[in-house]
Amino acid sequence: MPDGEETAAPPLRRPQRLALLGLGYLCLVLAAIGAVLPVMPTTIFLIIAAWAFGRASPTLQARLLNHPRFGPPLRAWRAHGVISRRGKRAALSVMTVSWVAMTLIFRHWTASAIAGACLLAVGGFLVTRPSEPPP
Repeated sequence: MPDGEETAAPPLRRPQRLALLGLGYLCLVLAAIGAVLPVMPTTIFLIIAAWAFGRASPTLQARLLNHPRFGPPLRAWRAHGVISRRGKRAALSVMTVSWVAMTLIFRHWTASAIAGACLLAVGGFLVTRPSEPPP
């Protein structure tokens, strides 16, 4: 298959389509919660929602990708795997505060070390993504 050419996915059966629509809407709700609560991520839920809607309802996916606030970062991620510097700073800050709070509140050093290792892995992934699209 030549570069840039994608094969069309086979049509979904009704239960699959409903499950993907449900996943998309659930992720939208979780993203909305994340937009208000600092301890909950937003972007990853929007990415999952865009993927689910893309399989189940291209119209809903287009609405999400054309949203004035959330569309540009979703399109940048989709096209080039870009995460903005502001998004990286916010994610790393929230992860750090969450880890410190968890460590101080629960005082379970094994759980803190495991959570810290997971957060370091996610943070490493974040900082290695490009911050702007290629020229």
